[in-house]
This record gives sequence, C-alpha cells and structure tokens, in this order.
Amino acid sequence: MRETITSVGIDIGTSTTQLIFSRLTIENLASSYMVPRIKIVDKEVTYRSRIYFTPLRSQTEIHAEKVKEIIQGEYQAAGMEPKDLKTGAVIITGETARKQNANSVLATLSDMAGDFVVATAGPDLESVLSARGAGADKLSEEHRQAVANIDIGGGTSNIALFRKGSLKGTSCLDIGGRLIKIENGRIHYIYSKILRLAQAHGITIREGDRAEEGTLYRICQIMADQLAMAVHAMEADSLHQELYTNEGKPLTKEPQVQALTYSGGVASCYYNGEPDNVFEYGDIGVLLARAVRNHPVLKQITTYPAAETIRATVVGAGTHTTNVSGSTISYTQGQLPIKNIPVLKLSEEEEQNLALFQETLRRKLQVYKTEGKLEQVAIVFSGRYHTSFAQIQELARAVAEGADEVIAGPHPLILVIENDIAKVLGNALNVLLERRKSFICIDGIFGNDGDYIDIGEPVAQGSVVPVVTKTLIFNT
Repeated sequence: MRETITSVGIDIGTSTTQLIFSRLTIENLASSYMVPRIKIVDKEVTYRSRIYFTPLRSQTEIHAEKVKEIIQGEYQAAGMEPKDLKTGAVIITGETARKQNANSVLATLSDMAGDFVVATAGPDLESVLSARGAGADKLSEEHRQAVANIDIGGGTSNIALFRKGSLKGTSCLDIGGRLIKIENGRIHYIYSKILRLAQAHGITIREGDRAEEGTLYRICQIMADQLAMAVHAMEADSLHQELYTNEGKPLTKEPQVQALTYSGGVASCYYNGEPDNVFEYGDIGVLLARAVRNHPVLKQITTYPAAETIRATVVGAGTHTTNVSGSTISYTQGQLPIKNIPVLKLSEEEEQNLALFQETLRRKLQVYKTEGKLEQVAIVFSGRYHTSFAQIQELARAVAEGADEVIAGPHPLILVIENDIAKVLGNALNVLLERRKSFICIDGIFGNDGDYIDIGEPVAQGSVVPVVTKTLIFNT
C-alpha cells in the first residue's frame, strides 16, 4: 500500500505567523503476515507562505480575525482548500500562547482547517518541538554527543537537551528579539524583565528614547550571557533565575552540553548574516544574533548548522500514520475514542532501570502542564525489558508511582507500548489501582516525543483499536 497525502502546518508565534504545505508519501512497511506499520517514506514541501508579523490587538490579545485572514489568503495563494488536506498541525507558541484569547484563536483555526493537531504549546513542549525541527536530536545521535538547541524567538528562548537521540531536559527563558521594540527610530516597548536586567547593569533606557545601536547591543550582550548561563557554560548570576519563563527551572547540569544548534527567527541572522539596517524588523533581534554569535563563551562550544531556523517549530504539518494496535490490549470501557493526545516517550535506557524509569516519567510529565494543570498525555515505551509475570508486576508499580499525578487527576492513564504486553500490564495495573482508575493500555504502536495520537473505538469484537499517530514533519 502506497498513498500520497497533502498536509498543512500553521505556526502562530510571538514574532511571526506562517504556514507550509507538504506532500507526504506513506507506505506499509510490514510484511503480509504482520500488523500494518505505515511510515512516511517521502516528503516534499510544495508551498511555503510568506512570514508575517503575528497581528496583535494589544500586548495581551491576538488579533484573531487578522490571523484568519492571513491563513485564508495563503490557502488561496497555494490553491488549497481544507477539503484537499488529510492532516496538519496548528500550534500557538512562545509569548503568544500566553495571550488571553489564545484558545479561542485555536478553536477558530481548527474549525477552518479541519481535524488537525491543535495545541497551545507550553514553553517546555515548544522546546522539544523546535529542537527536533532544528535536528538537534538527530545530531546528538549521529555524533554521540549531548546537543542542546536554543530556539531564540521573539519572546522566549526555548532550550532542549538531547543525548544520543533521547531528550534529557528542557528550559525556557524570557530572552527574545522582540522584548525591545523599535518604531520610527525610537524605543516603543521594553519588556519588564529586560528593563530590570539593563538597570541592574547600569544601563538606563526608557520607552520613547532614541534607539541607540551601541546601548541596545550592550543589553543584547547581557542577554547572551544569560543564555550561556542557561546551558551551564557560565556561572549563573543573581538575576538569572528571574528570567525563566513562568518561574521555570534551569536545564539539568548532566549530561554536560557538548554542542549547540540555534533555531528561531534570531537564528536566521546568526547563521545567514545581518541585514544592512539592524532595526529592519522593528526590534533587537539582529543585535541579539550578533551578541550570541560573538559571545566569547558560546562561540567556544561546537555549533552545528540547524536543519531549520525560523521554521523549526512547525516546518511541515502532522501526518496521519495509521496503525492497528496489537491484539493483547486492555482498556476501561467508555474511554474511547480520544484524539490529539501528546506523546511522552521514555527511552530504552530509562526503561531498563525501573528507578530511573519512575524518576524520568515523573519529571517529564511536568513538560505537559499548562498553567500548573497536567494535560492528557500518552506514556510510550518499548516494553521489551520486562516480559515475565514478576517483571511486569514491577513495571506496573514503577508506572503507578511515576505517573501518580496522572492517577490522581481527571484523565485516564494512557500507556502505548511497542511490545505485546499491554493486556497483562493493564491487568496488573487494574489490580494494583484496585480498579479505581480508568486506563487505556495498547501495544504494537510506535511514537516519539512531539507526536500526537488518536485512539479510535475498538473493532474486531473489541480485540484491537485503530490508532493514528500524527508525526510533526521537520527537517524538510
């Protein structure tokens, strides 16, 4: 089976709004006697939109109607209609995700675009998505290094650390190119944290002042210092903790960062050079790129080219990779179907050590919180290392303890396993939790961080469920 589908990706970021259409070829790579495993075997970007400044009504509200006009105009320019599309992704990221009407904007675009992945990406999840878009995960695997991607956008700098292809940590700082805005040669807006950072270093600036390149570059150098502190290349100063988004936490110190990639709008200037007018974009993004590129500490760290910069978060769109679960599944009646569930992937290394598995699961669940509340999430792992009855009981206890926040919350516990142990693991969890928690435990399915899954209603007399894995397409 071989099929070509068309997909769309829509990214509404702090600085820019853009979309891209792709043609994706999917094929069943399993043999005739195996459960289908449909994969993307080819992808071609057929249309890249213009890059627009994200329209805002105010500092706290997205201009939903103008965003919709942009998207509709680009659909027309590409000769596309929603009915032509099989899949896609609509994501609001960065500072824009904190605007008061972000969810209503998503709802508006979802109705227009169809049944796509729709998510307000929190700062940690955005870090993962942009790093995968930049290719940091693949570089860490190819070079057997710990590679951190710094996605420097308009409002935030999202950092994700990968080692040997596996996610090891995320963080996010309020450092970005549009935190000081320039209009008609004067400073039009200064973000409060950046104002305090400048003042602490003896730099006095005010809204309405003339935009002096030298003064603003000094501020950008201080911002670059903070990025170096964030990857533990410099000792953190007393101001550093305040700069984390939503009072977030620093990146883990282990493993030590060995290489960097950069993505985001600022990274375009970092890799490709500056325009003649440093204030061409009405902000300090060009100066911030210069400060990062010239930073005496950061430039000593191995830096790889990014697969994508300004389009890293959503280069392509999601694609439906349809699978059928294994025939050894277990689930609570009445919980299906469910859609657009983000994937939390545990590595095989973590899975082999149940103490590490439990600790990592609890830590990674924090990535999927929005405004302090845990979203619905699918926990994915291989299931290869605990196959005997006694081992599965131990695995069930590790899952129950690591996912205690899920168990205490309103959403069902969703486990997606590659190996065929779902029925026995589900039974063990059901007994362990005294049948008081709704759960879904399926197998024969593959997923990675940044993917989303749909799980349909059971078929074949309840023995299997159809599963759609929506993989965000990057690195095109």
